[in-house]
Amino acid sequence: MKFKVVITYDPEYEGYVVDVPELIGCMSQGKTFDEALSNIKDAIRGWLEVEKRHGRLNYFEENEVFLGEVTI
Repeated sequence: MKFKVVITYDPEYEGYVVDVPELIGCMSQGKTFDEALSNIKDAIRGWLEVEKRHGRLNYFEENEVFLGEVTI
């Protein structure tokens, strides 16, 4: 699965904030760009797992690798 992510630098946090527009409420952050990307992958997995648990997903596969497109 691929998800588009929006990464912005937050000067107050002094790091990056990541949003996945397709997955409402799925956000993460990291002090470095790479950390933010790693953290959002974990957040996506968690978001999908919760949706699966509540019966709202029927296409989720346990060992899926998530890739994102980044717009800055």
